[in-house]
Amino acid sequence: MTTLENRPNTALIVIDVQNGVVPPGNHAREEVVSNIATLVDKARSASVPVVWVRHSDEGLVLGSDDWQIVPELSPADSDPIIEKLYGDSFEDTNLESVLGELGVGRLIVSGAQSDACIRSTLHGAFVRGYDATLVSDAHTTEDLSEWGAPSPDKVIAHTNLYWGFQSAPGRTAGTVETKDVDFATA
Repeated sequence: MTTLENRPNTALIVIDVQNGVVPPGNHAREEVVSNIATLVDKARSASVPVVWVRHSDEGLVLGSDDWQIVPELSPADSDPIIEKLYGDSFEDTNLESVLGELGVGRLIVSGAQSDACIRSTLHGAFVRGYDATLVSDAHTTEDLSEWGAPSPDKVIAHTNLYWGFQSAPGRTAGTVETKDVDFATA
C-alpha cells in the first residue's frame, strides 16, 4: 500500500552486515547472519532484488577488512551495493534512485545495528512513502550497556515492539519472522 506511484515491487535490504559491525561474539550474530542468508535465498528464488548497504567511517575504513560484508554472505554481481556515511541508508546515497529503477515501493529490512542504522533507515523509508517491514529475527546490535544503553536483547525487543505498531496514512509497517517472509506473494 505504498504511497509511491508505479512502485509495486519489493526489495530485501541488508544493512551493514560487515565484519566490523557484526564481529564474532556480537549478540545473536550466528542466528541473525543465518536468517539473513535464508532471506537472501528466498528473495533470489522469487526474483526479488537484494540491495546491500555498507557503512564507512573512521572505524570502518573504505576497503578495509572491517568494512567488508561478513564472509557468510555474498552479494551477487548484479546486486546493488549502496555505500553510506550516515545512519539512514537513504541519506546522501543513491538508494532512492536504485529502488526507483527497480520499481520498489515495499522494503523488507534486515541487518545491523538495531538501535542505529536499522531504526534510521526504517524511519527514512517510511517518511519517503515506502512500506517498511522489519524482519524481527534478522537484525542485531552491539552491547552498549556500559554507556547506559539497555542490553542488546532488550534493544532488539524494543525495536520490534515499536516498529510493529508503526502506522501512517497510505503506508504499512510491521515486523515478521524470517520463517514467515514470503517473497512469492510480496
